[in-house]
Amino acid sequence: MKRIGFLSFGHWGPLQGSGTRTAADALLQSIDLAVAAEELGIDGAFFRVHHFARQLASPFPLLAAIAAKTSRIEMGTAVIDMRYENPLYMAEEAAATDLISAGRLQLGISRGSPEPALDGPASFGHVPLQDETPADMARRHTEEFRHALTGGGIARAGTGYHGGGPAALLPVQPSSPGLGERIWWGAGTRATAVWAAEQGMNLMSSTLLTEDTGVPFDQLQAEQLRLFHGTWNQAWNGAGAGHGRRPLTSVSRSVLPVVDDEDRYYFGQQGPADNHDQVGVLDGAMSRFGKSYIGEPDVLAEQLAADEAVQAADTLLLTVPNQLGVAYNAKLLANVAKYIAPALGWTAAASAAGEAHGPVR
Repeated sequence: MKRIGFLSFGHWGPLQGSGTRTAADALLQSIDLAVAAEELGIDGAFFRVHHFARQLASPFPLLAAIAAKTSRIEMGTAVIDMRYENPLYMAEEAAATDLISAGRLQLGISRGSPEPALDGPASFGHVPLQDETPADMARRHTEEFRHALTGGGIARAGTGYHGGGPAALLPVQPSSPGLGERIWWGAGTRATAVWAAEQGMNLMSSTLLTEDTGVPFDQLQAEQLRLFHGTWNQAWNGAGAGHGRRPLTSVSRSVLPVVDDEDRYYFGQQGPADNHDQVGVLDGAMSRFGKSYIGEPDVLAEQLAADEAVQAADTLLLTVPNQLGVAYNAKLLANVAKYIAPALGWTAAASAAGEAHGPVR
C-alpha cells in the first residue's frame, strides 16, 4: 500500500448529534475536510454518489471546488452509478473538473448499488435497451463516456463547419489529456474485476463483495486483486498488446482509532461487535462484508498489516463518519496518518504541514 485517502458518503440530515444537518453543511464540510487532509499529507479525498437520498449526489461541483482550494491532494469518486449518467455531459464535466485540478481527478464509476428508488435511472430518463439489463446499460454508458473522454468523434459536423470536412465527427469539449487513464471501476465480484481489467480500467474494491466463498473477506478481496492483475497482464502487457501501463487498485476500510474519551464515547462499545466479517443476502446475492477496525492505534496497525488486501492494494480509502464534523474527522485522519499508516508502508506527502508528537485529542 502506497497511498491513503478518505472516503465520505456525505450523509446529512436533522438527526440528534449530526454535524451535517443540511446539504449545504455536507458540501461545505467536505471541502474543508479535503483542505485539512491535504495539510496532513493525506493523498486523496473521495466521495460516494447516491441519488434520492440525503447524501452527496452531483459530484463535479464539489470536486471542482476542492480542486480550486487545494494544490496537491487528489479528489475523486467512489463511485458514480453509471446507470444514471448522460455519458457525453459527464465527459464534459469530468474534463473541466480535471483541468481545474491540473490533472488530480480520479473517477471511480460502477453499475451502482441497492438504492431507495424503485427505478431511479428511469426517472432520470435512462432505460435499458431491448434485451439489456440495468448492468448492461451502465456498461454501455461507461463505454460511451470513455470514448468521449478520450476525444472520440461523437456528432456529425454541420454544413457550415469547416474544421474537418463534411464527414468529420466532432468530439465533446473540453478534453483533459491523461484523464482516461484515471478511471476506476468499482467491482463487487471477482468476475467484474476481471472485466474491468479487460476494459483497461483501474480497480476499486470496497468493504463489500457480493459473493462469498467461505474465506475471510481480506483473502477473498486479495484474490479479486490477483485476478485483476493477472487478466490485465494477459490483455495489455503481452507482446504487441498495448501500452503496458501498470494498473492501480484500491480497497476501502473502516478504521477508527480510539485514543481519547470522545472516541470511546462514539465507538468504544462498537469495536467488539464489528470486529469480524458479516455474511448476508444483499440484492439477491450472498455477500460478505468486511469487518471494521476499531481500537488502540498500535493494535489496528498490527491488524491492518495482516490484512492481505490492504497490503496488496496501491491505495487504502478510509471511510469517515462525516456527520461527526470536520474537526473530529481531521483528528481521526491525523491519528491514522501518524500512528497506523506508517506500519503499512505509507509516508505522508512532502507538503504535509508540521509533525505531530502525540495522538490528536
